[in-house]
Amino acid sequence: MAIHPSSIITAGAIIPESCTVGPFCTIGPNVVLGENCEIISHVVLDGHTLIGNNVRIFPFASVGIAPQDLKYKGEPTACEIGADTVIRESVTISRGTTGGGGITRVGTNCLVMAYTHIGHDSQIGNHCILANGTTLAGHVTIEDYVTTSAMGPVHQYCTIGAYAYIGGGTTITQDVLPYSLTSIERNNRAYGINKVGLERKGFTPEEIKQLRAAYRILQHSKLNTTEALAAIQEKVNSGEFGEKVAYLADFIARSERGVIK
Repeated sequence: MAIHPSSIITAGAIIPESCTVGPFCTIGPNVVLGENCEIISHVVLDGHTLIGNNVRIFPFASVGIAPQDLKYKGEPTACEIGADTVIRESVTISRGTTGGGGITRVGTNCLVMAYTHIGHDSQIGNHCILANGTTLAGHVTIEDYVTTSAMGPVHQYCTIGAYAYIGGGTTITQDVLPYSLTSIERNNRAYGINKVGLERKGFTPEEIKQLRAAYRILQHSKLNTTEALAAIQEKVNSGEFGEKVAYLADFIARSERGVIK
């Protein structure tokens, strides 16, 4: 274990021998690091924070810090960072609140770029990329394989569906459809499926064809969202649409804030 002498490691913190802690870091008493983590320099790790194996955290990041919530009174809430995730410069990740489930999570194999803020009780899936300046209010859910571009705020309690791609500067105030491309350049609307991303993730041509057909019903028919959902579900039930479209239909059905389309 290599810990720079300028860093402050509070008694109780668990740091395996395989980890490296660079200069001017502060690690609190309830922090647990996995194997082979690299804490580069000027990093603050606080709260009941569990960090997985092979995580790299860059300068001036603050992970597991107290939530920006006036109701928070120091309760022992938590933060978890999954294995093989990279947290870049000046990222802030708040721990949870008792009213929001008590834990903030970031999944495995994520890239959280500079100046991103992940608010309390947010849940980030696996293989996500949050580009520079992404700002998540509390209680945001981001499913697997999502990419957010730079400088995009996301409202409290919004959910971003799996495989979605959000363009730079886009303000999210409702749920983002799975597989979608959503951008401020299209008046903060979804404008089709993330075809290139889906192909890279191994979606078959037939799956992409079905998703396009479902999106045509949702976006380009004269049906409202409830009617379009019923039409899509009918095709799922008949076997014309497969499991990828079934997931899309389920996402729309359980959305509480409404979906961007």
